[in-house]
Amino acid sequence: QEEKKQLTLKVEELERKLETTSAQNIEFLQVIAKREESIHQCQLRLEEKTRECSSLARQLEMAIEDAKRQVEQTRERAASRERVAQSKVLDLETQLSRNKTELNQLRRSKDDAECRYESRLQDLKDRLEQSESTNRSMQNYVQFLKSSYANVF
Repeated sequence: QEEKKQLTLKVEELERKLETTSAQNIEFLQVIAKREESIHQCQLRLEEKTRECSSLARQLEMAIEDAKRQVEQTRERAASRERVAQSKVLDLETQLSRNKTELNQLRRSKDDAECRYESRLQDLKDRLEQSESTNRSMQNYVQFLKSSYANVF
């Protein structure tokens, strides 16, 4: 009776541990899903910034062409128009430069985040594998206890 009681307590304890491990596995999977969503959001922002840079580059080219046409039309207004166009070009180049810098920062940030998330993901996979191994060991032990119990009685 006493052995049966002890074995029952051990089985219950192992079942609680199994439930705890299962809950942890679910939490780990949720963390991974959130991190993947975060990476996806970063990629979307990166694509948006890339499109913005392309648009600014096209605007810059259009502004330069417009300035050239205006210079050819009249020499009298060329100087003032040239200054305006150059100012516009400088602003667009500055903006383009800022966007390129931001794009590079976002790429670095994305790469850093991916590295961290990959590392964390690998860590979580290792922990999951360890947890599953522990689960298997516990299940084998429970099987052993069941068969021992069956053999005793």
